[in-house]
Amino acid sequence: MINKLKINKLKEKLISRILFFCGVFSILITIGIIISLFSEAISFFLRPEVSIIKFFTGTNWRPLSSKVSSDNFGVLPLILGTMLIGIISAIISVPLGLGSAIFLSEYASEKTRDIIKPLIEILAGIPSVVYGYFALSFINPIIQTVFEDWFGLDVNFFNALSASMVLAIMIIPTVTSISEDAIRAVPGSLREGALSLGATKFEVITKVVLPAALSGIIAAFILAISRAVGETMAVTIAAGATPRMTFNPLNSVQTMTSFIVQVSFGDAPTGSVNGQSIFAVGATLFMITLLMNIASDFILNRYREEYE
Repeated sequence: MINKLKINKLKEKLISRILFFCGVFSILITIGIIISLFSEAISFFLRPEVSIIKFFTGTNWRPLSSKVSSDNFGVLPLILGTMLIGIISAIISVPLGLGSAIFLSEYASEKTRDIIKPLIEILAGIPSVVYGYFALSFINPIIQTVFEDWFGLDVNFFNALSASMVLAIMIIPTVTSISEDAIRAVPGSLREGALSLGATKFEVITKVVLPAALSGIIAAFILAISRAVGETMAVTIAAGATPRMTFNPLNSVQTMTSFIVQVSFGDAPTGSVNGQSIFAVGATLFMITLLMNIASDFILNRYREEYE
């Protein structure tokens, strides 16, 4: 009996050490990524031909130009293209994802839920390259038919709307899964109390359940948008590679991630201003997604409803 207790204690210590090592290893990897990213980004901004002010306020992005000038390093077109695609994809995916979450948690039977939810989550497992070519072969022709033939508008074959639509499909599982968890966490007593007062099922959902789960739902939206902002291959294939200041989703744009892919596959030498520009853009993207995740955590903790 004593030997068995000693063996169990040794197992617990071993498991504790392994888990501690995993946690420390994850932290070290994160620190290594930050150091490698920001060391090159800082070197980029310290170059005499680069102006950090013009980098964040300039509207011309031509880092691969033969003429190296601070006027060619204005990241605003990339930020605008990234935000344009992220916002449109959120406008499409949020209603669909939230509606799916409400249906699965409030209306669907357990059998229906067990069938539909895995099918929605399959969307998250499809490679982004597949989504990109799906946009090229299926979504882009539809957009051109609708806007050119029906409305007479000029549409680039590579356009932000196509990338936004395919990104919306990609992030629907995130919105649906997290929103559903937040809705199902609302105690049934709140629903029963509202129903006993004569409220309809729709009124219970809109006036009781959704307000109670609001913090989790908002966090799901922000996480989904940050997922869209950080997407690479689908956007690179569908949206094109034209950095421009435009709010027209029918135009070709370039996002921060697609620029990183473009230069990474090119011939920019290591340590050159062109090569270091991808680290500067990556650091900018890192800070944007970090701020979005911090906002998500703040909203989740600030407005979380806890029930006994």
